Amino acid sequence: MRQIILDTETTGLDYKLGHRIVELAAVELSNRQFTGNNFHYYLNPQRESDEGALQVHGLTTEFLRDKPKFHEIVKDFLNFIQDAELIIHNAPFDVGFLNSELSLIHLPTLDTHCSMITDTLKLAKELHPGKRNNLDALCERYAIDNSKRTLHGALLDAELLAEVYLAMTRGQNSLMMEFESVEVTEFSVKSITHFNPKIIFASEDECLQHEQVLNAIDKAGGGSCIWRKRIEQD
Repeated sequence: MRQIILDTETTGLDYKLGHRIVELAAVELSNRQFTGNNFHYYLNPQRESDEGALQVHGLTTEFLRDKPKFHEIVKDFLNFIQDAELIIHNAPFDVGFLNSELSLIHLPTLDTHCSMITDTLKLAKELHPGKRNNLDALCERYAIDNSKRTLHGALLDAELLAEVYLAMTRGQNSLMMEFESVEVTEFSVKSITHFNPKIIFASEDECLQHEQVLNAIDKAGGGSCIWRKRIEQD
């Protein structure tokens, strides 16, 4: 099972006002394990960041000026996420920006390139109703070290979110293991049905010895040998 933990940083809060992505990061998990295969780019948004956004991520126009534009990295990005499950915190925000970027270069929306999109903010609200469920709060709740997060950064946030997601869904992993055990058991039972065992009947001497054992049990138990009662019922 291939999953991609994704995060973005942007020039502002609303793509409908022309704001763009300035950083895009994706961390790969395979069977709930980090593969070390990540995707990460700073991007030239071809516009200034709002002051509020700049205070959040610290990516200045000067720093981003020589970085690639979204259309220059989009092919690699779409290849990286192809057919995977995308896991995003507050997915509508990031998906909205990515779809806006894709529409500017006349490409299909994000959901056509991945198998599904999971919103960890929605998941966290279901697990912890009425509590703070931003990334910092979840890191604290699940004892994940986020001390390096002085500013928001897409790659660091994606890595932290991956650890949060694994902690939040740890029970699913146990459930998957139980299903695997059931499948093995069922396979074993089905395999046994293919055997054709040879039946060997007891000899007269063996039947006599067995009867003597049952008599001894009867005597010791006051005539209540369950094995003899079972034979009589059969």
